[in-house]
Amino acid sequence: MRASRALPGGRLDAQDGTFIPFRALKEYRMLVLSLDTTTRAGSAALWRDGRTLEERVGDPARTHGQRLPRELLELLGSQHLELSDVDLYAVAAGPGSFTGLRVGIATIQGLAFASSRPVVAVSTLDALGLAGVRASGPAPGRLLIGAWMDALRDEVFSQLFEVTADRQAAVPDEGQLTSLEGPAVDRPVRTLDRWRQLAGDRPIGFIGEGALRYRDIIGGHFARQALITAAAPALAAVLAEIAARRAVAGEAVAPHAVRPVYVRRPDAEIARDRPKSTP
Repeated sequence: MRASRALPGGRLDAQDGTFIPFRALKEYRMLVLSLDTTTRAGSAALWRDGRTLEERVGDPARTHGQRLPRELLELLGSQHLELSDVDLYAVAAGPGSFTGLRVGIATIQGLAFASSRPVVAVSTLDALGLAGVRASGPAPGRLLIGAWMDALRDEVFSQLFEVTADRQAAVPDEGQLTSLEGPAVDRPVRTLDRWRQLAGDRPIGFIGEGALRYRDIIGGHFARQALITAAAPALAAVLAEIAARRAVAGEAVAPHAVRPVYVRRPDAEIARDRPKSTP
């Protein structure tokens, strides 16, 4: 089967070679291969024509460096697809593990560069926010979504979203989310103290590994307002969906233009800038 060839901003039609900009693909008719390496397990997914073909969660006992790119090739093979069939790559840009981010972004950059495909990098917190809307279920009042990732060192990566449109839509999308507080890293208690001022009496749906680790602290601050998702979701399929929409909006870039979202400075930079002690 002859595949369409993707270029930054669009693809060539498989039949007649006509260039079709992603903006013209109203039904998001593209094959997206997405990867999240911001947690130990991470996930990968294939998404096409508005639906997830397959999503796989990785083995947390093995590093991303040990598993990639083999896991992506196996995922494609399970759907009888090849790298040449992929129109767009999506990758979690962070925040998250520095090593995981570097491995994931480098893997996607390498595959996209080799096949002349564009990439959309998506904030992990944006993906958690959208997953949180879909997992929250009915809630009184105007719902807020609190995305919490375990940042280690007794801290969390966080972002607070407001749901600004009809949450009863059959398939909520990221257009329904407005950021009330941008990506941050802090101790859970200080984060919750700030959010109390922003939330007032509105319910907050917390989601992510950080929310699960610090659920008792959350309950102590927002006893009746907090709705904590029972499990941290795999994010690769959500990443793919967001990436497809952003590609249609003209936000796909060449592989070399992908940049990580660290939020916290890498340890190497902190050590480099620390004043040297005198003997």
